[in-house]
Amino acid sequence: MTQLTSPPSAGATAALRSRTHTWARPTSYADAGSHSGLEVLRRSLEGEYPQAPICGTLGFRLVEADEGRAVFEGEPGEHLLNPMGSVHGGFLATLLDSALGSAVMTTLPPGRAYTTIQLGVNLVRPVFADTQTLRCEGTVIHTGRTTATAEARVVGATDAKLYAHATTTCAVFTWRDAA
Repeated sequence: MTQLTSPPSAGATAALRSRTHTWARPTSYADAGSHSGLEVLRRSLEGEYPQAPICGTLGFRLVEADEGRAVFEGEPGEHLLNPMGSVHGGFLATLLDSALGSAVMTTLPPGRAYTTIQLGVNLVRPVFADTQTLRCEGTVIHTGRTTATAEARVVGATDAKLYAHATTTCAVFTWRDAA
């Protein structure tokens, strides 16, 4: 629970808001058994596995997964605002990182995992609390034995205006519990 340590400053909104977040324990690679990355994401889409907790925390969700491609959609909101009154860039960076990493994940066989080692983000349009639903599509460029690269774009779900784009490099490795 968050508590104020000092009274609100002059002009601050007196009415506090709250947002409740619940999540299911994420499916680990050990839980996934002999499933490929694509199979794990598809099981998540079908509701057999829960979506990653970060999705509920920030208000986005996986909506599509195919070989070399993952799509997320997110809802901007007041809870994501920075002091200037626009949505914090970290929301877009996390949305992009999720699509990029998940796209890489779709190319991995059972027992192989990834982690982001480089993320380059370009924010090109401001996002506000009332901005339309955002759609982020990540696409793999290359998956090798030890690294993978991907690119992604965040666009308006209804008008396709570009809000941000990014690239990533991921380390690819054998999951520590895989034998």
